[in-house]
Amino acid sequence: MTLPSQDHDDLVYHAQPADAGARLDRVLANAWPRESRSRLKSLITDGHLQVDGVVQDSVSAKVRAGQKMVLHIPPAEPATPEAEIIALDVLYEDDDLLVINKPAGMVVHPAAGNESGTLVNALLAHCGDSLSGIGGVKRPGIVHRLDKDTSGAMVVAKNDMAHRALSKLFAEDKENIERTYIAIVWGCPKALEGDIVGNIGRSPRNRKKMAVLVSGGKPALTHYKVVSTRPDSLASVVKCKLATGRTHQIRVHMAHIGHSLVCDPVYSRSRSIRHLGAAAQQTLETFGKQALHAQTLGFSHPRTGNFITFEATMPDDLKAVYNALNLSLSCM
Repeated sequence: MTLPSQDHDDLVYHAQPADAGARLDRVLANAWPRESRSRLKSLITDGHLQVDGVVQDSVSAKVRAGQKMVLHIPPAEPATPEAEIIALDVLYEDDDLLVINKPAGMVVHPAAGNESGTLVNALLAHCGDSLSGIGGVKRPGIVHRLDKDTSGAMVVAKNDMAHRALSKLFAEDKENIERTYIAIVWGCPKALEGDIVGNIGRSPRNRKKMAVLVSGGKPALTHYKVVSTRPDSLASVVKCKLATGRTHQIRVHMAHIGHSLVCDPVYSRSRSIRHLGAAAQQTLETFGKQALHAQTLGFSHPRTGNFITFEATMPDDLKAVYNALNLSLSCM
């Protein structure tokens, strides 16, 4: 019998004939009894498992005898984030919630390699003991997220009532949430308005990337509309509305239809910009992140039920990218 083995930070298991046809999470729970099933599910869905060298993020996948399963265990994180006095751009605040304009470059919650300087650290200092703890020790008050390098509007719950209501709203009632993003993309879609549909999950080639999958993943829907484009169609301004909230959704969906976000270090291929001039080239080369901003956020207030909407001002460095590409901001 092949026993589970551990190599450095990886757990390794070779599937046995008796495992054939069983769910992946059940096989691994039996193989590694020291790991809780919820912990295993979280690690799998986060892309930390490889089966025969390919990332597998579906806990319900069927196991075949002889498969080699390698689970990477991330390093342990500090138990409790510390409060840090970090300036926040507050768009709205009351006893139940806080709406901020998150700057690009700020991680939402602590994780390996980003234990400090996060939005959670700032919120702990800003809100004190009132911050909702229902999101867990590492994510108090966090209802939804923005990528580290995406700026824009976010709502944070300040108590457990607001957290429960907002979490349910974001998870189950997408029709009563308005999330509008402004993106700069390479090229111009042939259809100036439409929907992008495609399940999103971990890329089978690179577990650090997401991709549109033929099978598996989670359903995702993005409504888009081109609001401005260059005469030469080098780049366009696109307004995107999310009907679902998957990791990297807009970045993955726009890249999937051949119009990746300008300067996206993960999903965008390099484009020739030599004809734009030295100043414009310098602006684009130093921007260093996806040209994406969460402009509008609207939702039903958890206490009053009133629909409230907020608009986050675009950061200056992203405005500079628009100017470098000679794109219009007046249309927004």
